Amino acid sequence: MKNRLKSLREHLGLTQEELGKLVGVSRQTINAIETEKYEPSIWLAYDISKVFNSTIEDIFLFEESHRKSRSEQSRGVV
Repeated sequence: MKNRLKSLREHLGLTQEELGKLVGVSRQTINAIETEKYEPSIWLAYDISKVFNSTIEDIFLFEESHRKSRSEQSRGVV
């Protein structure tokens, strides 16, 4: 999932480690989110949005994807 996390974090002058401490995860988790290798839970996305006084939708960019959604995968949709 695309996101604006890195630019927002840098705008506030936070390191990945500092942001991680604020939301209760490791620096590696923040890095994985920023590089789109990990999609945060809704609760983590919520906590991150509060740090930036923003909405989840302003940080995480939900776009149509060719990848099947989790619900489609569980239903066996082709």
